[in-house]
Amino acid sequence: EVKASDVNAVKPESKAPEANVKQEAMQSIRVDVAVLDNLMNMVEELVIDRSRISQVGKMLEGKYPDDELVSDLGDTSNHIVKVINELYQDIMKVRMVPVSLVFSKFPRLVRDTAQKLHKNLEFAIKGESTELDRTIIEKINDPLVHLLRNAVDHGIETAEERRAKGKPEKASVCLSAYQEEGHIVIKLEDDGKGIDPRRVKDSAVKKGFLSAEAASKMSDSEAIDLIFSPGLSTAEKATEVSGRGVGLDIVRTNIERLNGSITLDTKINVGTTFTIKLPLTVAVFQGLVVTVSGSSFIVPLVSVMETIKVKKVDIKTVQMREVMMLRDMIVPLMRMSKVLGIGVEAENKMEDYVLVVKAGDRVAGIVVDELKEQMEFVVKSLGKYFGELKGIAGATILGDGEVALILDIPTLIRMFSQQAKTNATHGKYN
Repeated sequence: EVKASDVNAVKPESKAPEANVKQEAMQSIRVDVAVLDNLMNMVEELVIDRSRISQVGKMLEGKYPDDELVSDLGDTSNHIVKVINELYQDIMKVRMVPVSLVFSKFPRLVRDTAQKLHKNLEFAIKGESTELDRTIIEKINDPLVHLLRNAVDHGIETAEERRAKGKPEKASVCLSAYQEEGHIVIKLEDDGKGIDPRRVKDSAVKKGFLSAEAASKMSDSEAIDLIFSPGLSTAEKATEVSGRGVGLDIVRTNIERLNGSITLDTKINVGTTFTIKLPLTVAVFQGLVVTVSGSSFIVPLVSVMETIKVKKVDIKTVQMREVMMLRDMIVPLMRMSKVLGIGVEAENKMEDYVLVVKAGDRVAGIVVDELKEQMEFVVKSLGKYFGELKGIAGATILGDGEVALILDIPTLIRMFSQQAKTNATHGKYN
């Protein structure tokens, strides 16, 4: 016999799972992406205002150091800055999505490509739960697709070739992602044939990228870096899946537009590893304010290795190019007034401010007139009226309302290096 009291006692217990589901559903909501983008735009404006509030507060405190109202205003200003920082961090957390949204498409891509090319390989994915800003996630798909197809097509040998080399018949390709010091690192590793620097040099000379003399003086690492040059390929013929004009230069350009970098490490008959380093977000970044001929520019901190003062007597000229010694390294110098064409430097200066910057494996020194301050900036597009300016990544607004251009360090270094290679090809220097 079942009593009513027993039934009543059982009811809450039997409905508990359903109640838990409803409670969990109440704790989360779906938000349209457009709403998130609009929130992010407003937060970006607040970040700009935060800089202006801080600057005005410092000016008032300097002018009226003992004024109680100014002191109260400073406290309120600091609180507003703190709230803006917390709001920005929370919005960024909402925008973060796992890289699995992109990575999940790749097993089929690799499998189909391998079958088409009759390659036997095992494809592994690691770190797919690693999170990245949604804007960046949307833009890394195409570069990764090209790298994966390249790895299967040009990197991995056939089973017969691997047997002849004493390697396992089944090749290995691994795509991984992880966070490191405020960045996300994506690695693509294969145990294929590797890249032969001699073949790269031969191809560069044959296609007119280099003179034979310049190629003979080039190190293996410099030669390998040439594969990122437009139109340069070591593939003997184009295939159905790669080698049809969309080269590694496009991959590097797309990565650098995200303020990222791509490098590679390769060894003949051992394999190749591409390493992509990206910021967690492209909306707001840490930068250094510098002045050149009276104008302010922003250098993204991610590209800066160190800042130093260099005496004029320590700057040497090698083959008509200025260089300096940084410990055991020869660093070529770029005078930004000349690069940007915005004025003439004072000739009576005894010292130069130099930012040692890096893009991939390339290192250079940027000579500026003054180093001002480090802070967070919001990237703003130059708009359709300006178009795409080489060496400029965008613009931002400083605390005093001045518009400052953001320097595209990877592009500037690449332009500088390409000019040097062009001059070397024609046997001249500038």
